[in-house]
Amino acid sequence: MATVQEKSGGADVGAIPRTMKAAVFVRPGEIELQERAVPEIGPGEVLVRITTTTICGTDVHILKGEYPVKSGLIVGHEPVGVVAKLGPGVTGYEVGQRVIVGAITPCGQCFSCLDGHGAQCGGSVPHGHPHAMGGWRFGNTIDGCQAEYLRVPFAQANLTPVPDGLTDEQVLMCPDIMSTGFSGAESGNIRIGDTVAVFAQGPIGLCATAGARLMGAARIIVVDALEERLDVARGMGADEVVDFRQRDPVEAILELTGGRGVDVAIEALGLQSTFENALRVVRPGGTVSSLGVYSGGLTVPLEAIAAGLGDHTIVTTLCPGGKERMRRLMAVIEGGRVDLEPLVTHRYALDDIESAYDLFANQRDGVLKVAIRT
Repeated sequence: MATVQEKSGGADVGAIPRTMKAAVFVRPGEIELQERAVPEIGPGEVLVRITTTTICGTDVHILKGEYPVKSGLIVGHEPVGVVAKLGPGVTGYEVGQRVIVGAITPCGQCFSCLDGHGAQCGGSVPHGHPHAMGGWRFGNTIDGCQAEYLRVPFAQANLTPVPDGLTDEQVLMCPDIMSTGFSGAESGNIRIGDTVAVFAQGPIGLCATAGARLMGAARIIVVDALEERLDVARGMGADEVVDFRQRDPVEAILELTGGRGVDVAIEALGLQSTFENALRVVRPGGTVSSLGVYSGGLTVPLEAIAAGLGDHTIVTTLCPGGKERMRRLMAVIEGGRVDLEPLVTHRYALDDIESAYDLFANQRDGVLKVAIRT
């Protein structure tokens, strides 16, 4: 690769290549490793050299054409790396510093950000979603992080130093999976002593289970069909597991709760069936906290919410971002409150990312999360 010497603040930051490898969305069904130009950065921005990233279920929705992004976009939104170059106006960071960036990058200045809804940042409008998810930029409206370098916008609000002693894989879940899963418990307003059901124990569901335990749930019931995931769920705090291949999960949960139902049901898959099941097991006055990305139609059965008379709450949440959110999540890990390293089950080099997509999209070999190293 050709390289160029870059300067920032008068300090030599070393050789930055002119080109890089990047995973690019070509068309539905095709994500391809290509050679692309290393991003240029402007005021308030930072160039990060990616050291580790991963593949998200949302990336699979993009691959399958279930979520529309433009052809030629670099995908990925879970970056861990080091500062390669600082743009004008960015202070408090150093070249070579290890950092993470949330999947959601709020500007911190628009109405939504100042109103406390940074995920809905008005600084960006996704394709086909003019009134939602504006804070999700990487791999959605701007180039993402499944590449050797990443341009980080609004860096002062989004760049978070990684504490000494934490590895890339320890913090890899923070940008999206951990933040999203924990938000399912937070948005559900779990109280000390609550009974909680979590539908699906993929990476986000597992983090929702861990978050429910940290929020003070006294009893956590999880639903999945893969024994290895149910085993991990027990380690994350699940008290009881339901294999939906063996019995109807609604009947099982109602039996386990003596017919009362759960206080909070977290839906972490994004299917009509799991959404309905969550509604059917939550008690009157309870909360359904929905984290799934629904790629098809979604309906609410009237009897499941007592025709609207059951005092139920249905809340949706998009992954909270920003550097303070990332700092708090890493503090939870650093403090030993949760260990998410077991979620990383496979490791690939960036050169082999197409094989990693094939594995992850088809859920082979017990995969939970794949670490992609550049």
